Amino acid sequence: MSLPYRAEPQTLYRATDEWVRSLRSYHDHLHAVCGQCLHRPVRVETVDGDVFEGTIVHCDRGIVYLMQPAEQAVRAPFFFPGPNPNFILPLVLFNLLAITLI
Repeated sequence: MSLPYRAEPQTLYRATDEWVRSLRSYHDHLHAVCGQCLHRPVRVETVDGDVFEGTIVHCDRGIVYLMQPAEQAVRAPFFFPGPNPNFILPLVLFNLLAITLI
């Protein structure tokens, strides 16, 4: 079966080379900061104004994983009860505004 009309792909947005270099630099810097804070309690603020507290347990490929005690995880959209009472919240590095040791 073939479609009667086939549109050519149209690029709606393409980041500039300068922006990509800047984003990579920012990503590398935040990855290093998260590595220094690994297994330490932190407060993380996002550019959208959300604030989360927990312990950084991992940082990989643009995502920082914040372990929160179950009682703090009520804002999460999903929660699976089980033997581990903690909740791991993945946060995208480029969405972070501040990381504070607490």
